[in-house]
Amino acid sequence: MDDGAAALDQWFRAETAATTPGPTRAPQDTIDTASGLTGAHCLELFDSQATSRHLDLAARRLGREGRGYYSIGSSGHEGNAAVAAALRVTDPALLHYRSGAFFVERARRVPGLDPIRDVLLGVTAAAADPISGGRHKVFGSKPAHIIPQTSTIASHLPRAVGLAFALDRATQLHLRTEWPADAVVVCSFGDASANHSTAAGAINTAIHTAHQGVPMPILFVCEDNGLGISVPTPRTWIEQAYGTRPGLKYFDADGTDLPAALSAAAAAADHVRAQRTPAFLRLRTVRLLGHAGSDVESAYRRAADIAADLRRDPVTATARLLVTAGVATADEVIRRYDEIGARVAEEAEKVGLEAKLSSAAEVTAPLAPARPALVRTDALRTTPLAHSLADSAAAHPNLSAPPASPSAAPTDPSAARTGLAAAPNGPAAVAPAQDAESAAAQVNSPASETTTLASGEALTLAQAINQTLAQLLARDPDVLVFGEDVGRKGGVYGVTKGLQQSFGGRRVFDTLLDEQSVLGTALGAGLAGFVPIPEIQYLAYVHNAEDQLRGEAATLSFFSGGRYRNPVVVRIAGLAYQKGFGGHFHNENSLAALRDIPGLVLAVPSRADDAAAMLRTCVAAARVDGRVCVFVEPIALYHTRDLYRGGDGGWLAPISGVRHAEIGRARVYGAGADLTIVTFGNGVPMSLRVARRLAERGMHARVLDLRWLAPLPVEDLLDHARAAGRVLIADETRRSGGVSEAVCTALLDAGFEGRMARVTSADSFVPLGPAASTVLLDEAAIEAAALALGRAR
Repeated sequence: MDDGAAALDQWFRAETAATTPGPTRAPQDTIDTASGLTGAHCLELFDSQATSRHLDLAARRLGREGRGYYSIGSSGHEGNAAVAAALRVTDPALLHYRSGAFFVERARRVPGLDPIRDVLLGVTAAAADPISGGRHKVFGSKPAHIIPQTSTIASHLPRAVGLAFALDRATQLHLRTEWPADAVVVCSFGDASANHSTAAGAINTAIHTAHQGVPMPILFVCEDNGLGISVPTPRTWIEQAYGTRPGLKYFDADGTDLPAALSAAAAAADHVRAQRTPAFLRLRTVRLLGHAGSDVESAYRRAADIAADLRRDPVTATARLLVTAGVATADEVIRRYDEIGARVAEEAEKVGLEAKLSSAAEVTAPLAPARPALVRTDALRTTPLAHSLADSAAAHPNLSAPPASPSAAPTDPSAARTGLAAAPNGPAAVAPAQDAESAAAQVNSPASETTTLASGEALTLAQAINQTLAQLLARDPDVLVFGEDVGRKGGVYGVTKGLQQSFGGRRVFDTLLDEQSVLGTALGAGLAGFVPIPEIQYLAYVHNAEDQLRGEAATLSFFSGGRYRNPVVVRIAGLAYQKGFGGHFHNENSLAALRDIPGLVLAVPSRADDAAAMLRTCVAAARVDGRVCVFVEPIALYHTRDLYRGGDGGWLAPISGVRHAEIGRARVYGAGADLTIVTFGNGVPMSLRVARRLAERGMHARVLDLRWLAPLPVEDLLDHARAAGRVLIADETRRSGGVSEAVCTALLDAGFEGRMARVTSADSFVPLGPAASTVLLDEAAIEAAALALGRAR
């Protein structure tokens, strides 16, 4: 036992032994009138507190021995056991990393759970860890309704707010969730994190939502120990920041005083449950044993302050209460404490022998589950979900248990590899045109691409997305569409026009101007069984909230072994070529921050028919496999009608009958044997025009629209690269970190021996006005590179 842990253990024993006993009471007697705490209940909560303490000590010991990998403990925060006691097991909890006693107390109330073993399996990164499978030490449990979080900078608060919103919205829409209709969402975090913009924005969103009369049953619990690692939080700051907010009921309690903490927590939980409005509980705690096992507090804290915190140890305080109340003698309390320590030590030895994850396949198994046959079935559906899919996991990803072995995610190798699928006749045979020029002419004929398109009005990209959203909303009651301006206004570019009028404000609604809250609403709604389709107005704005995708959405299945997932389709208006309008924030042309998020699906449609099919596929993948999908819509192509000349309507396409575009499959225009131009987004019509001019000079090129930028359609890329022997990558993103780098790497990794070249936009932000054309990829650059590549030997 290290010096700090030894001092804490000695303090507990000495103080408990020195406590003057009170008159003996029966276990069922009430020992605190305000909280209604009985002797028996106090013993149970002490056990949870002591268990959490011994788990901290064991984690530090395992770390010193090289057998444990996580030592951020909960010592000093054990008063949060009272919060668990004040809530129901069925109240979803998103916990701070110091909420160990909450976890123990909640798990203790669920038959069959062993919180000691579960925590230690996480500490030792054992593959048998029942929540993360050895991928991270988190407080999480599906049976205990604890949704695993890292909670490092309060990044889980927007999700918690979204879940609170979604619980009542599901009730209003008569949709089933795994939680009762009167459930309360509890979300705990630290005092330092309370200052983070993520926390401030989430709490503001909760208040703003409730202010409009929308139910918001969430209890924020700030475990205030007065320190952000080494930076002090002023004692009065949390109260000043949150204690006087209109619309936020404020509660305050000494977390080292168990009855006081229980009384305040019960009052706060009862308020939220009855009023369906947010509340804030400040639980004043202390931090014992430093920030983590490697932290030396004496380097930045006065000895007097460390000693003062030790005197407020909540485990010792509860022991004193048991003795003075006559519930147990000092010897009995210490013996109880030691018995718990012995059980923890014994279990620590056992879990040290458990196997660890030993391969990349095991580690990454929950990141990108793929059931293409089910996804295709869902995308092709024309009837409501309840009448067409028997697979409950597909219907409600978070309402059923994961496969017994997440590493063996089911796939269907027999699923047809089609670019687009049509209902009801299914995929047609591929019959490529002779070159890109004739491909454009034939694109709406049965001989184009990979499907027969049914008759119907030819649409723009924006119209196709609008109609597809309407079809999805009409078909499935679990679909929600939301974001700033998507309601009455119909979006900045009219893409959601008319949807709110058709489907009502409960399913199509406006949000605050806060991207973190927009995405957090989606993450919470996904947990509740919805398939949310949030909109971010511009690609540059998603960077304000990128951690909600990277650190929260994409990691949830990773930290839970697939037990929880985040089905979501994030629509983002993006990319450049708006003739200089708006400058950088309306012409963002970098996708690198999205492409490197593990498991994320990144779709970039360029035509109306692709947009309709790909959007349906993304929604199906979200529902069936819990995938996190980002759907980037090229703004400059929203209302584009023509391809080669004004009035030709060459970039319009009908969408009736188009239903499915398999993830990771490209689309090819033409069958030119001299060159393959690989591109996406705005690059597709530019490349088609270039290909037409090349054909006039005797050079025949095919144009491969990647469509899916994550995962890349590597198989199609290789097939068409080898067919022509020369590849030109026309990439509208930046040269450094752009898509072209990944395409080149994929070709090289596969041993492609032909010639390659790439043309990209410059490594620059997009300026305002005509200067934009100086840094963006253009047709002249594509054509020059194509001719140079064609001349190369």
